Amino acid sequence: MVFISGKPDCFIAGADINMLAACETKEEIMTLSKGGQEFMQQMEDCKKPVVAAISGSCMGGGLEIALACHYRVALDTKKTSLALPEVMLGLLPGSGGTQRLPPLIGLPNALPMMLTGAGKNAKQAKKLGLVDLVIKSLGPGVKEPKTLSHDYLESCATDVARQLADGTLKKPKRTKSGMSTKALSHNLPLKNKILRNYVFKQATKEVMKKTHGLYPAPLKIIDSVKNGLESPSTGYARECENFGDLAMTDESRALQSIFFGKQACEKNHYGKPERMPQNMAVLGAGLMGAGIATVSLDKFPKVILKDVSDTALSKGEDMVRDVFQKKVKRKKMSQFDCDKLMSSLQSEVDYSNFKDVDIVIEAVFEDINLKHRIIKEVEAATPDHCIFASNTSALPIGDLAKASVRPENFIGMHYFSPVDKMPLLEIITTDQTSKETTAAAVEVGLKQKKTVIVVKDGPGFYTTRVIGALMGEAFACIQEGTSPTDLDKLFVKFGWPVGGATLVDEVGIDVAYKVTKYFLEVFGERISAGDPRVIEELVESGCLGRKSGKGIFLYRSSTKGGARPVNPVAQKIMDRYKKDGQVAPSGEDVQWRTYMRSVNEAALCLQEEIIANPVDGNIGLIFGIGHCPQRGGPFQFLDTYGAQAFVDKMRAYEDSLGFRFEPAQIVIDYANSGKKFMSG
Repeated sequence: MVFISGKPDCFIAGADINMLAACETKEEIMTLSKGGQEFMQQMEDCKKPVVAAISGSCMGGGLEIALACHYRVALDTKKTSLALPEVMLGLLPGSGGTQRLPPLIGLPNALPMMLTGAGKNAKQAKKLGLVDLVIKSLGPGVKEPKTLSHDYLESCATDVARQLADGTLKKPKRTKSGMSTKALSHNLPLKNKILRNYVFKQATKEVMKKTHGLYPAPLKIIDSVKNGLESPSTGYARECENFGDLAMTDESRALQSIFFGKQACEKNHYGKPERMPQNMAVLGAGLMGAGIATVSLDKFPKVILKDVSDTALSKGEDMVRDVFQKKVKRKKMSQFDCDKLMSSLQSEVDYSNFKDVDIVIEAVFEDINLKHRIIKEVEAATPDHCIFASNTSALPIGDLAKASVRPENFIGMHYFSPVDKMPLLEIITTDQTSKETTAAAVEVGLKQKKTVIVVKDGPGFYTTRVIGALMGEAFACIQEGTSPTDLDKLFVKFGWPVGGATLVDEVGIDVAYKVTKYFLEVFGERISAGDPRVIEELVESGCLGRKSGKGIFLYRSSTKGGARPVNPVAQKIMDRYKKDGQVAPSGEDVQWRTYMRSVNEAALCLQEEIIANPVDGNIGLIFGIGHCPQRGGPFQFLDTYGAQAFVDKMRAYEDSLGFRFEPAQIVIDYANSGKKFMSG
């Protein structure tokens, strides 16, 4: 018997998460898990040989099916990947995965796969013992290569099944023999209790270090594996019980919400554009411009990188090449493909080759006069249909578009740094931006493998505006006596990917100053909270953040591990503006004040229709600034925490700290009506 998918690029991508979302009780969840376990056991107990023929995605429940088969054959393609990513949904492999994987590939290999959700390609899987045979994909023939390779996979798997049935091929031994390092690392932790406990202890220590106990799934995975090895007769029951517990947690529901939201943001809700941009030009060969070129080179026939000098272009090219070379080093790309992509990049110091460009993405210095001049130059050198997109992070797109003679083709495309790693693209439209331009911009972003949200024009758009409120409150806490080091620790323990002070340094203090100054003009003191003179003096003293080697912290190349030292120059400035007699806020207050301000600003953006819906609001902050994923984004949090509880907490802070904590009217309305933000 051969288990194969009819889709060449996908074996099985995993179970339907909607089935879990439809369950209301732990018992219903456990019934699903037990049903999966029983099905897998029937496959494993089948007297006929069962062979899994794997091509493309083999994820979650798909890999659990493959694990229950007697033999696994995998096609060696770029799209073949085997993984158990349930942890990313706050779950564990609930159909026997925690019980079958460790004996197969060894405890030290199995735990990282389940605790991180990381995938293995066909060759890596063979090396681990996760698959038994890897076959090479075929080239062109009477059919397209993908179809030919899939047919060949089926043929090979069928031959294996026949040989297993007639005895000419024996089932592979799943235990490793001998005294090799590989054999010992596989066998000893499975058989020796002392070594086994050491592996579990180290795994638990690493989990707590990375998650700060905010995510229950990794610990439940460790518990399920441990129970299965120590008490095999109860292992599947423990896995089922833990699966039921996890599926009912707020964290799992939050992560599932992110999963569905991400899927929604990977579709073009504006339809296919009539004219899909083919030729692209990127203005500015700095960090952002080079990053945009990097994610575009293998997606578009022509990519131009333009700057004012060959020196600037050379630096930009080096940044692009560096990203590709890292992929070559990690064997994610061949040197040939790297060289081919680099040779396709056109570097220009003028507009002479812009005659057939369909979209220009501007990523130059944040100066409106400079951008206005560039807009006029570009429109004079490009065809009438050419889209002009600005990568500005805060300047209103409507103000920039005033320099354009084609405002219907003008749009904002706000990428996040580093562009090759950060998944979000925030597209900003004005009242004059055409639907065709919006559809084309979204399609470009999706082609670049970005998660896309579309927002309306306004000061700071969405993400930058929320960051402004967040950083403003963080500076207020510093002025009240919280040290930058403590602020960082409190942020990370609450679920942020980086600390509050480090975030300011990463953004760039000079950038933060310009945004703060602009926000003060537009929103007044509500948005900033702290004394703006602090950030102004930091800039004047040359403390610009990580890029200048010094900001709130010092960034020394020799510093390895541990906390970075606070910049003494920055500390003197911050001390000068400390509030006399002010008692430093408690750690819990620092965490909740900063988080609540960010959530409230997100709610204001929904109220003002800057964002179209709560899903975009969640995805924008999760993938743009790492907004505490275990809470699912601001609107998932409001539903879980309760709108009324949020209003009450904001009112309490408002009484002691002022009007910047006035809750958004939309949250008050939802609290009064009992409505949920994420209910549709």
